Amino acid sequence: MRVISGSAKGRPLKAVPGTGTRPTTDKVKEALFSMIGPYFSGGNALDLFAGTGGLGIEALSRGMDHAVFIDQDRTSIEVVRHNLEAAKLADKAEIYRNDAFRAIKVLAKRDMRFELVFLDPPYRLKQAGELMLQLAESELLESGATVVVEYESGYRYAEKIGSFYEKRRAVYGETAVALYRYEPAVSSDDREGGKESNEEHQV
Repeated sequence: MRVISGSAKGRPLKAVPGTGTRPTTDKVKEALFSMIGPYFSGGNALDLFAGTGGLGIEALSRGMDHAVFIDQDRTSIEVVRHNLEAAKLADKAEIYRNDAFRAIKVLAKRDMRFELVFLDPPYRLKQAGELMLQLAESELLESGATVVVEYESGYRYAEKIGSFYEKRRAVYGETAVALYRYEPAVSSDDREGGKESNEEHQV
């Protein structure tokens, strides 16, 4: 694994030992960032199931100002810290060991707002929809924020989850990536008139 583009391009990233963590492959990561960026002019990112930290680190390398990394596994936290140092991006990051739902409650008390969120929970947990709703309820998202959900391709999340609307979905073998846009002020009726079509791709 490596940082694909941006200020830390080419820096190698350490994997989490064992089989409990499933890092996003470079192929999927490159395709994902071509859809959501590929580069950013600042903003805050949240990597809620950080694993190796690869997604949040890629976002920082491509221009995000700051990223918060959350994982409940102690080894993953150590790997994220190592990878941030290796990418020379540690000064732009915060790392916390916590459960995703509890972490959202803690972040809400800090009055933080995110433009980009990565949700890549273990495939056996179909929690992304519930987490998105909690992020919105906790007022942690800027209007228009992008939420990236990575999950097994045999499963399908709804195209609309609360105030989140699926913009694109792509399938890469056993992995699916869905991009949701947070639109709290847009009603369903408003969207019907000039709604951009949802796109789906399979590779």
